[in-house]
Amino acid sequence: MRTSLNIPGEILESFDETWQDEGLESRSRAVREAIQEYIERHTTLEGLDGTAVAALAFDYEHTLVIGDLHTVQHEFDDIIGTTQHMHHGEWCLETIFCEGSAGRIRELVYQLRDFDAVGRVNVMFLQPDHDNQTAD
Repeated sequence: MRTSLNIPGEILESFDETWQDEGLESRSRAVREAIQEYIERHTTLEGLDGTAVAALAFDYEHTLVIGDLHTVQHEFDDIIGTTQHMHHGEWCLETIFCEGSAGRIRELVYQLRDFDAVGRVNVMFLQPDHDNQTAD
């Protein structure tokens, strides 16, 4: 199936350099792989149930969104254990460590991704070995 996309030139140039450096045979192949990775990440996020422990790492343009981000973080203080923040010029890198309902963590991820001034939101879930856990 053919499709068309609107992608800023600098992103497309970086994408082309990356797939060519990796030795892939075409941009189409690289796009298919990128889409598959996106689907896998989304499916993992959607498939979690029950209680979860996660780290959310995201970057954002500080002056455009800091007030709104603080508001969101206060709305999710029931699952946020701690945050870590680093400035780099106008951009910041932040990590939020969460524990609680997987659905609630998912809501937080989607709210963060909804901000235009947020570049990326990466999620890493703790995958405990349930066989080695003991009951209290």
